[in-house]
Amino acid sequence: MNQTKFLHRDLIKKCKKNNCKAQMKVYDLYCDAMFKTAFNFMKDKALAEDMMQESFIKAFQKLNQFNESVAFGAWLKKIVINQCLDYLKRRKLTIVEINENHLQLSDEDNWKVQSSISIDQVYYAIEQLAENYKITLKLFLLEGYDHQEIAQILNITEVASRSQLFRAKNKLKEMLKQKNYA
Repeated sequence: MNQTKFLHRDLIKKCKKNNCKAQMKVYDLYCDAMFKTAFNFMKDKALAEDMMQESFIKAFQKLNQFNESVAFGAWLKKIVINQCLDYLKRRKLTIVEINENHLQLSDEDNWKVQSSISIDQVYYAIEQLAENYKITLKLFLLEGYDHQEIAQILNITEVASRSQLFRAKNKLKEMLKQKNYA
């Protein structure tokens, strides 16, 4: 086992014993990455900071549930994402189940975004999508979750996840084409 893993494991053990210094070290190690994840969903700095803080509190409270077969950062990131999604759901976010009979999925991504478009312009376009499309797209593209994981997080079927992603991509393509970016 490499030294970094050992130090990490030791830090987590200390955190489980409510060692404040160890908790601060863990916070310092992960706060930037977790803020970015929260900001991807909340798009408001103060709200993202709140979600991140609440996630760390929840993580430290539930640290005994942490299974070391998964990287701590991945476990913490899932808590941050769920915290953000719970907040959005409380704001009456509704995710529509799609009837399997109405699906026509295609994995063809034969379009390219012009090199002159900035990442901020793409993010802006994503933010204009319907809430359910935006969340599915972010979980898939920005956070790297697969359809099975997205289905579990959003409490929908994998088919619904695939269809929402497909529709989100099509809407995004359409928006970018309207602005002559694609």
